[in-house]
Amino acid sequence: MQITWQSLAGMIDHTNLRPEATREQINRLCDEARELGFAAVVVNPCYVTLAHSRLEESKVKVATVVGFPLGATLTSVKRFEAEEALQLGAGEIDMVLNIGALKSGERDLVLSDIHSAAEATHAHGGLLKVILETGLLTDNEKKVACEISVEAGADFVKTSTGFLGGGATAADVALMRRIVGDRAGVKAAGGIRAADDAKAMIAAGANRIGTSSGVSIIREMRGGS
Repeated sequence: MQITWQSLAGMIDHTNLRPEATREQINRLCDEARELGFAAVVVNPCYVTLAHSRLEESKVKVATVVGFPLGATLTSVKRFEAEEALQLGAGEIDMVLNIGALKSGERDLVLSDIHSAAEATHAHGGLLKVILETGLLTDNEKKVACEISVEAGADFVKTSTGFLGGGATAADVALMRRIVGDRAGVKAAGGIRAADDAKAMIAAGANRIGTSSGVSIIREMRGGS
């Protein structure tokens, strides 16, 4: 598949989840996303209203995070976070699954955690992406996490928060795509900073790329212009 800068831009979630992010930086993130045709911006929940207002006349979606970055909040809290964000204008939710519960073999807890957020998200017409934090999981745990996520109604599985346990690898993306097939999307995130990184993830099966380096990646694809 020939990847143009425009097609790649349409897969990028332009991200700023840094705790020190300012309103000015979020405005710039939104303006860059609109100008380059990114799929979405991903911002912390406190900036959903600002991003929604800034992007109201564009096709760029507003995404935010839930249970971030540890995944260890209560299911009821994750659902509340998702509902609040969706009411404020978010169209996509990136939720961290309960990593400790997964590793403890508590399948039903992980399933209900994701299902609750999926139910709330879909009630508002949104998309739910489940962050697995692959750097902390064995291959078997990654497979189980993908299976549970699809069963629970997730629209995407996602590699990493970018805050814990390493970032995306092509091997993990390929594994995730094998498990979910065409039942869900695969988002690669964490450590993707160059065009070749993004292309490798797409070749492995990703159809969304989460990165804070979207502008430089597209500039590289366009030959530095």
